[in-house]
Amino acid sequence: MGSNVKAAVIRAHGSLDVLETADVPPPSPGRGEVLLNVRTAALNHLDIWIRKGRPGLQLSFPHVLGSDAAGVVAAVGESVTNVAVGDEVILNPGLNCGRCPHCLRGQQSECPQFTIMGMGRPGTFAEQTVAPAENLQSRPPHLTWEESAALPLAYLTAWRMLHTRAKLQPGETVLIHGIGGGVALAALQLVKAAGGEAIVTSGTPEKLERAAKLGAAHTINYRETKNVAQRVLEITSGAGVDVAFDAVGAATWPINFEAVRKGGRIVHCGVTTGAAVETNIATMYWKQLTVLGSTMGSQDDFRQLVRTVRATGLRPVVDSVHPLQDARQAQERMEQGEQFGKIVLRVAD
Repeated sequence: MGSNVKAAVIRAHGSLDVLETADVPPPSPGRGEVLLNVRTAALNHLDIWIRKGRPGLQLSFPHVLGSDAAGVVAAVGESVTNVAVGDEVILNPGLNCGRCPHCLRGQQSECPQFTIMGMGRPGTFAEQTVAPAENLQSRPPHLTWEESAALPLAYLTAWRMLHTRAKLQPGETVLIHGIGGGVALAALQLVKAAGGEAIVTSGTPEKLERAAKLGAAHTINYRETKNVAQRVLEITSGAGVDVAFDAVGAATWPINFEAVRKGGRIVHCGVTTGAAVETNIATMYWKQLTVLGSTMGSQDDFRQLVRTVRATGLRPVVDSVHPLQDARQAQERMEQGEQFGKIVLRVAD
């Protein structure tokens, strides 16, 4: 065991002031695991929920936050053959048992024991972290270290929502709520890469302008538009979109049912604005809608995502980069919803 490593940790649940940078013992890889020298790590809303404390969440303190990481393999445990010391890699943060029927058929994010780095085990906001070797993919060479860390959780989530769950086809229209957040921006880029057309919403004109430059076909300011669903119908000549992509939750749930075409799909992954909703079942069956839930992604989803990023030259949108010791300020920026793209921590040079 070497000397201690720097990490962004919490020693209790609470407000931003419980987040601090501290020395922690270095981790050690077990069988099938890899020790990663972390270069960069990206923030997710999950970090905020874990800091505040989710019902049923049991952590050992001090707890290292963080799910996304890009880095260099420092050591490998027993039976690791897919990566070697010195490899530059990115990490799929999803953790699973590997033995249940869901894992054995390749649907790891459906595993009853599914959890995520930084929640089910110590996270990535540290100079070193340990993760399953099977969760690593080679870092796409055209990406910066900051872009590499920004890729996994948000883009994997968006990939599974669009391709595995909603089965997006070229030429289809997708309504994306709350452009500016990591998953929503990932969806915009992936819709464009798949030959689709995106309609995006935000309450911030600057975010809508930037989304248009990234390829959004239409933008809607929900603060200035009395009826967002009606505006979507106007844009689509009354038909409605093929897919509603939603990481927002309760606030946008009713809009989806009005804005999606007959036979269309609604795919959900988030509850930022709340989890409890009312549903008009008559609309759902009369329009023959499919409502899909989605969580993170499988190892195959991750492989396909990385292959697509390599093939298309897609570059994740990075909002800002902060040193590890400024993790609290970085999380404050995310909590205030100021960001456009992923907030990244530079852990090591």
